[in-house]
Amino acid sequence: MHSLTRDAGRAAGLGALLWLFLANFSMGIDGYVLTGLLPQIAGDLRVSEAAAGQLMSVFAFTSAIAGPVLGALTGRFERRGTIAISLAVFVVGNVIVGIAPDFAWAMAGRMISSIGGALLSAVVAAYVIAIAPPERRGWALSIVMGGFLAATALGVPVGLLLGEANWRIPLFIVAGIGTVALIGILAFVPKLHLPSLPLRETLQPLTRGPILTALLVPTGLMAASYLCFTYAALIIGPRTGLGLAMVGVLFGYGVFSFFGNMIAGRSIDRHGPDPVITIIIIALIGFMLLGTAGLALTGVWGVVSILVWFFGTATFNGGSGVSLQSRLAMLAPDSVALVVALNTSAMMLGSAIGSATGGAALAAGLPADMLIPLASVFLTMSLTVHLILMRRGDKRPVL
Repeated sequence: MHSLTRDAGRAAGLGALLWLFLANFSMGIDGYVLTGLLPQIAGDLRVSEAAAGQLMSVFAFTSAIAGPVLGALTGRFERRGTIAISLAVFVVGNVIVGIAPDFAWAMAGRMISSIGGALLSAVVAAYVIAIAPPERRGWALSIVMGGFLAATALGVPVGLLLGEANWRIPLFIVAGIGTVALIGILAFVPKLHLPSLPLRETLQPLTRGPILTALLVPTGLMAASYLCFTYAALIIGPRTGLGLAMVGVLFGYGVFSFFGNMIAGRSIDRHGPDPVITIIIIALIGFMLLGTAGLALTGVWGVVSILVWFFGTATFNGGSGVSLQSRLAMLAPDSVALVVALNTSAMMLGSAIGSATGGAALAAGLPADMLIPLASVFLTMSLTVHLILMRRGDKRPVL
């Protein structure tokens, strides 16, 4: 039994979730805003834009490795304390990048912040799953995960605008929001002691085929997403314009993602994650096909069709994260922090695959518009794997 009772978990309620939401909000800004500021970073740190881009790559690579390792090693620790420590490390890393006198210091800061962020993501999800009543678990996860998506809608556009003056400003904003979240978590989020498991049992999910197979689904979904999202300006820009128009489009993407996340959370509580994941993948394939057909349109209808594709995929991509986390929690209820960290690693791997595939396709001469039907290949593969998992039905009840 958890030392935090169900009544105490209910008492923690929305207040505790909102402080965890704020922590994820700070990570969401950090995850996206620097990508749009590479020229300023490169000029200030006196490196090439390609080298500046490695600040994002090293964050993703370090997180992908550190998340599962730290999630397993800290399984015996009190959960609120682990959340606080990981958030503090994340904040310190961002401050180091913000004051970095050269590229080496900036890289070190990004690695530190990625270590804190990787553990934070895993432990926050495990905490929410532990305290939320089973009938409200999807809703609680969607609240907390909504922090990332709200950051895409609000934090990233604001950060980009401020970053035009100085690329370091968004990093201090992230650190400031993270510090406020840290104070709130220490003051208002209850402590939680989960049952202590030997490391061997904690790592047991790594030997289970269904869990390892399930990780192919987030990999494929993120590959399809980033295949298009990374080069969204090349697809949408010629139809809507860049500059403020593109900021508005990204704002819309974040808003639709947020609502998709909230709808998915409610749906999971009613129907379970499997049917929700099925609907999400089929809908994404449908929007990819619709977007492909709309590429032939010009004028106003061309703009409308591309926005319907972009916002439609945003809605269902936004709902995928909480759905996939919920399914993994069902598969390994005793090692939630580990499997959530593995899910994050799979998503980062998919992001890298999608971005690299898109870049290779463009370098080979494929028009940017054709990235949309190319993304359907990854989605079809994800759907196939998901249906195989459903047919096998290898699940264990959530504790």
